[in-house]
Amino acid sequence: MNLIADRLNRISPSQTIAMTGKARALKAAGKDIISLSVGEPDFETPRNVKDAAIAAIERGETRYTDVAGTMELRQAICQKFKRDSGIDYKPEEILVATGGKQVIFDALVATINAGDEAIIPAPCWVSYPDIVALAEGTPVIVPCGPNQGFRMTGEQLEAAITPKTKWLILNNPCNPTGAGYNAAQLKELTDVLLRHPDVWIFSDDIYEKLAYDGMKPATIVEVEPRLKDRTVTMNGCSKAYAMTGWRIGFAGAPMQLIKAMDKLQSQSTSNTSSISQAAAIEALTGPQDSVEEMRQAFERRRNLVVGMLNKAEGMRCPMPEGAFYVFPDVRGCLGKTSAGGAKIDSDEAFVLALLEEKGVAAVHGAAFMFPGHIRISYATDDATLTEACTRIQDFCAGLK
Repeated sequence: MNLIADRLNRISPSQTIAMTGKARALKAAGKDIISLSVGEPDFETPRNVKDAAIAAIERGETRYTDVAGTMELRQAICQKFKRDSGIDYKPEEILVATGGKQVIFDALVATINAGDEAIIPAPCWVSYPDIVALAEGTPVIVPCGPNQGFRMTGEQLEAAITPKTKWLILNNPCNPTGAGYNAAQLKELTDVLLRHPDVWIFSDDIYEKLAYDGMKPATIVEVEPRLKDRTVTMNGCSKAYAMTGWRIGFAGAPMQLIKAMDKLQSQSTSNTSSISQAAAIEALTGPQDSVEEMRQAFERRRNLVVGMLNKAEGMRCPMPEGAFYVFPDVRGCLGKTSAGGAKIDSDEAFVLALLEEKGVAAVHGAAFMFPGHIRISYATDDATLTEACTRIQDFCAGLK
């Protein structure tokens, strides 16, 4: 009898986490490593948010909360959705989870039956297809290349929908490309969705606050309120407030689905940390100056990285509209041999040789369902990014 359940054979370990772990191991062994593989802001959590957490500890707020989150936090989340997107949710339509990934897991595992399909535009975040597969669903990957700004078209969505389609999963702005949909671009998709009443929509807006050049990412219900009764609007505190370790994700959705997600969560993690919830209330309702300061820093870093990578031989780097990633095309580097003798026959071979020979950790595009590219996070300081991009230029110049 096998110990490990068959369902685990449907998924792979997170390849972004795996690459970050490899970089950490090399660094621990004494190598000079720059890790650009993890999606984590390098900024400190804002002081007012830390102080709110400390105050909660001093008040003794260290016990279980409702599985769905404290009433105070759920009310703050309702205010956030109304303020930022004009969407009206009630606290009973809100669930707080241990990070955005758990929100996705809760929603998909609570709804997908064997054989149900989930449409996922690619490039996409590595965990979407695996969570769908773990729930015994079928990920339907729709390639959306740089010629269309890495955005799905209404025509592509229409063609992908079948009688088995349960979900569309949309990340805006997108990890790994930084591509975003404004209201007009999103309407092309909502017009299609109105014609298909059995398709649910999962709108992952975790990078919503990190957009550049005046671009304003929209969200599904904001653009088409008639889709509210079959949409999950997800967000969190990790990216905009530099709170990755606090593990706060949340979602607004129809009450029937929220109850199902709450039921599932009650038998897995139960509530997220009471102290993190107190911190999240302050993050969402307190001063927002730090968010804009971080956004401006990321925009400056984006410009630096794109400019330098476009000077690397064989590499083409589009300008992202949001998040803190670039997704350069490295197909011009494939079929060559590195200065260290590595055969660069794939994007994965490229990132492995780059790590071994130049000490720069990135993630291969195939992990995001879009080979021929790599993902680089610019969520670190300017000096480190400059050094990393110089090493990448040197690596590319050494390919023969």
